[in-house]
Amino acid sequence: MSNEKTIELTIGHSPDPDDAFMWWPLGSLEPGSESEPTIDTGPFRFRPIAADIDVLNRRAIDRADLDITACSMHAYPHIRHNYALTTCGSSMGDNYGPKVVAREPHPIEWLLEPGITIGIPGEKTTAFLTLRLLLGRDFDYRVLPFETITDHVLSGDLDAGLVIHEAQITYADMGLHAIADLGESWGRRTGLPLPLGANAIRRDLDQRFAHGTSRALVTVLRRSIEHAMGVGSSRGIDHALGFAQPGTRRDQAEKFIGMYVNALTIDCSGRGTEAIRRLLREGAAAGLCPDPGEVDIIGPDGAA
Repeated sequence: MSNEKTIELTIGHSPDPDDAFMWWPLGSLEPGSESEPTIDTGPFRFRPIAADIDVLNRRAIDRADLDITACSMHAYPHIRHNYALTTCGSSMGDNYGPKVVAREPHPIEWLLEPGITIGIPGEKTTAFLTLRLLLGRDFDYRVLPFETITDHVLSGDLDAGLVIHEAQITYADMGLHAIADLGESWGRRTGLPLPLGANAIRRDLDQRFAHGTSRALVTVLRRSIEHAMGVGSSRGIDHALGFAQPGTRRDQAEKFIGMYVNALTIDCSGRGTEAIRRLLREGAAAGLCPDPGEVDIIGPDGAA
């Protein structure tokens, strides 16, 4: 593809440290926070849009207007006609993941007792899909913004909460107890990482711009992650702290970033791709999500 014409793209990401850490090297065209890229982005310039992952999932399903977007892996079957996944940018927990927390320790069977209500961060989140697969039957739940779930549990408004983002680390500091670790239970059963978040790009980029645009874009996105994990890590953590929940310490943000920005984030081919296909196949078999058919994952050199 030609590098002569600038291509401006929107990139949706969740307002948490790991997404902010991955994409800060891309720079920003966002009014009021314009910044130049710190890596070679070729013809691409980016306008980041931070939003709750449940909001991004619904936006991708209902509007599909973002060129690049974070989404829950659970949401992919609902958006596959407009988006393809990329080999870079996934969030995968290898024997760790979202947790179900409560005010007191309980066995996991307690979650299925009559009258127990669990707060969840969205019906299309992978955390919710994985919890439903783990428990094996329906349960009472309430959808809430992810950052409010622990407060509702602490106040007694909810019996338990399904926590994502930094709360996976900070819940104990709040005096809460883990009832289940979804990544650990998934890994013990399958031997695979739990594919939580995905990075997706619109399927029409090559038609809108030029043949090869999608592959060139994935190359740039991967370059951003590699830079953030390498020479830019300290600056990236500083940037990511601006997206952390109040009270999150730097060491906690750094630990969280290390959990979800890893080798599988750079390239999910192989073991990561197997995990994606297995999760969605199990979800479809249980009637919890549509059958995605063939899962399209684009790498720098084409399909993975």
